[in-house]
Amino acid sequence: MVTLNKIYTKTGDKGDTALGDGSRVSKDSERVIAYGNVDELNASIGIVKNYASLEMSGILAKIQNDLFDLGADLCVPDENESQKKLRISNNQVKKLESNIDAMNKTLQPLKSFILPGGSKTASFMHLSRTICRRAERSLVSLNRKEKINQNALKYLNRLSDWLFVASRLDNQENSSEILWEPGENL
Repeated sequence: MVTLNKIYTKTGDKGDTALGDGSRVSKDSERVIAYGNVDELNASIGIVKNYASLEMSGILAKIQNDLFDLGADLCVPDENESQKKLRISNNQVKKLESNIDAMNKTLQPLKSFILPGGSKTASFMHLSRTICRRAERSLVSLNRKEKINQNALKYLNRLSDWLFVASRLDNQENSSEILWEPGENL
């Protein structure tokens, strides 16, 4: 468990920050941007939980914990293999896949793209999905320059799918999906 006695340290006042291994980097480095996007995603999921069903809120709480694991994964560079680090596992990816499959069994097949919206919960899930895609893109950029855990990329890719399917499920239960009608306003 982490103990934080003092929140402000003043060590980042000049625009740099410490990574989990103690090294210092600029606050606009690709690594910091990546885990910052994951943090924003986690905060957006916190909003979704306020509107979700009790069951869905429980699943979202586990996802939030996984996202903290992902942030911890990203804040320690992958260069020193001998150092024990918290890393996103393939098991976490598989849990998302299993959950997606279970939710999909209750949904009708898609016959059109879906516009973000519907219920309040589904709308916030769509917003979280787009933040998740941005976080994923930032990991792809980081991965071009530095070695990262490939399960981290897989996790975000599956999570955006999970958020999409979960939004469909919530709309099925509480609202309706808004289908895209190509050229409707031409």
